[in-house]
Amino acid sequence: MSEQPKYNPPDPILLTLFANRFMSVAEAMGRSLQQTAISTNIKERLDFSCALFAPDGDLVANAPFIPIHLGSMSFAVKYQMQLHGKTLKPGDVLMTNSPHAGGSHLPDITIISPVFDAKAEKIIFFTASRGHHADIGGILPGSMPPTSTTIFEEGANIHSFKLVSEGVFDHDGLVDYMVTKPAQYPGSSGCRNLRDVESDLKAQVAANHKGIQLIQQIVDDYGLETVQEYMYHIRTNAESSVRNLLRDVAKRAGTNVLEAVDYLDDGSPIKLKVEINEENGSAELDFEGTGCEIRGNLNSPISVVHSAVIYCMRAMLDMDIPLNAGCLVPITVKIPEGSLLSPSRTAAVCGGNVLTSQRIVDVVLKAFHACAASQGCTNNLTFGAGGKDKDGNNIAGWGYYETIAGGSGAGPGWHGTSGVHTHITNTRIGDVEILERRYPLIVHQFGIREGSGGKGQWRGGDGVVRELEFLEPLQVSILSERRTRQPYGLEGGEPGALGRNTWVKQPREADGDLPEDPVAPVKPRKINIGGKATVFMGKGDRLLIETPGAGAWGAPTDGDDGAHGHGCGHEHVRAWVPRGSLAEREAAQAAF
Repeated sequence: MSEQPKYNPPDPILLTLFANRFMSVAEAMGRSLQQTAISTNIKERLDFSCALFAPDGDLVANAPFIPIHLGSMSFAVKYQMQLHGKTLKPGDVLMTNSPHAGGSHLPDITIISPVFDAKAEKIIFFTASRGHHADIGGILPGSMPPTSTTIFEEGANIHSFKLVSEGVFDHDGLVDYMVTKPAQYPGSSGCRNLRDVESDLKAQVAANHKGIQLIQQIVDDYGLETVQEYMYHIRTNAESSVRNLLRDVAKRAGTNVLEAVDYLDDGSPIKLKVEINEENGSAELDFEGTGCEIRGNLNSPISVVHSAVIYCMRAMLDMDIPLNAGCLVPITVKIPEGSLLSPSRTAAVCGGNVLTSQRIVDVVLKAFHACAASQGCTNNLTFGAGGKDKDGNNIAGWGYYETIAGGSGAGPGWHGTSGVHTHITNTRIGDVEILERRYPLIVHQFGIREGSGGKGQWRGGDGVVRELEFLEPLQVSILSERRTRQPYGLEGGEPGALGRNTWVKQPREADGDLPEDPVAPVKPRKINIGGKATVFMGKGDRLLIETPGAGAWGAPTDGDDGAHGHGCGHEHVRAWVPRGSLAEREAAQAAF
């Protein structure tokens, strides 16, 4: 963090006021983005984040959006500052998604807008939004190919593009970056549905502009000097909280050295050693011993590693403070060059952002002995149509992407929660009604996977079952983890159940799998496709996804089924209430 002027101690009332005012800016940006976007991924699934950044690029405040976005967006803002320096003007908007420019993975496109002072001479803040776009090109619809081995197979890779120059939107440049350039690589297509992507990008630009208006209003109310003073105090408050947390952890553990290791399904280790300096409340997190770069897409950009760490620090704080750059000030993160956490520029990374990041969180929380492992996966499902045909021609199409919930880990005094998105993801799953209306499929099952959570004094949350039948031939892909290594329990608690992906295939003459006896009954085949697969599914085929449960805390006692007095373990959950985008719309209409 850059040098700051000396300020007087903060007024506690103003400190709380400004923390909430800054958060409200990000929340208003998020509402604007949701209301003006058109894609299922952003409008219904809420796979986006909005945040406010200091002039030096440090995260100031955010609303509770997607943790993996918020920790890494600061890297993107700082990278663009280095590129463009003082050349930015009012009305300029930058676009980037490259993992080596502070991005997470390519479908997450970041839109960055500078906020100038009243005289339009100096940048006083940045507003930024990051949204997951369902298709940005690449070798498969949905742009999350489970088989990718280089970043060129994953779609458009944009280090820096001035999407808007002094208020003028560059449509032609967008087409070049999103359609023309990705299609240059063998087997890859450009964006299959540019209309939706462009519309959502304009929604992100509008959301940033909303943030600019609101932050300028706060400056008008209090003056720039006071606003920036309390921006500094908020970060200092977060820093102080993390330092106290680290001292407390060392005291409770009886040691200032913490260690943990966990593994990806392919056996690659993620190893962590934490050394805490009790005197000043700082810590060094050293990932030495982590596996080398993977010939696959589970490599994780360093910005994602920092996102996972800052999320863990904030999650372990029992205080209501905004997630901001202050949380990382006492932390030094050491990542071995050439490891899967610091891969080369051409390494595939689409799974590192959504899967490896979960394992990093598991390792950090295990080292701090905070709770048992959650499902450790996001169960990334993509399907769609279009792309390059057999003759190399680009065919317009579409892509759909969703992450699927699982169990959350238990801890000392609480059960894990069943059927929720955990840790670095905070999205919704696609509403069944909207999914069936917009896409050619039927949802046959969607419910809790009973008994998949680990048993213990405090039981782990259960995963879910989701079964889809496709009504026309589609390319369907699944990118998932925890299919060979169970989510761990702690203090004697049992691990959660493994996940499983099953293709329920209808026999067809074209596939040669019809029974030889023409009068024999035709039965579907059940095929385990593993954790990472892409399959061209025919009409009537189904995909059955069973997501992992979570680990338990504490050994179960004799005769205890692990529910700790709660029957099957779900009675402690609040009564069902209508939720999701349809329920929200009905509630909004009823309010008028």
